[in-house]
Amino acid sequence: MPSIKYLGLHLDAKLTWKQHLAKKKKQINIKTMELQWLLGRNSRLSIDNKLLIYKTIIKPIWTYGLELWGCSTKSNVAIIQRSQSKILRQIVNAPWYVTNHTLHTDLQVPTVQEAIRKKAITHHNSTENHPNQLMEQLLEPVSNKRLKKLWPSELLLS
Repeated sequence: MPSIKYLGLHLDAKLTWKQHLAKKKKQINIKTMELQWLLGRNSRLSIDNKLLIYKTIIKPIWTYGLELWGCSTKSNVAIIQRSQSKILRQIVNAPWYVTNHTLHTDLQVPTVQEAIRKKAITHHNSTENHPNQLMEQLLEPVSNKRLKKLWPSELLLS
């Protein structure tokens, strides 16, 4: 399926975001491999420092454009969630029986879905208080919706 890269976002004809998220996963994997010596199990860094590296270097890769691709299907969002959970598991050297939910709560790192919701709320509030009156039209719900596709204004409810 052809897509166009515009401002770092890979846009396809139906805005499924599948190709964009696949590219982001690839970028995350490359960056994680480059930082393996810092984030790996043989690293002498503390967990706090490893988390700081994750939050400053790897997390911005997938959070860019989150307000837009957050409307993607659950299976597409799960692509990024798997990468995030894999990196957190690597940071703490967690065994296989530790759940991803436990990792997220113990490390106080929000899941991808929680990050989407938080960004959507922030974006909604900034759009709502914007001095340009035309921005208010973006907050109105879509009335004649034929597809089951999720719209950015609906991220606040999910």
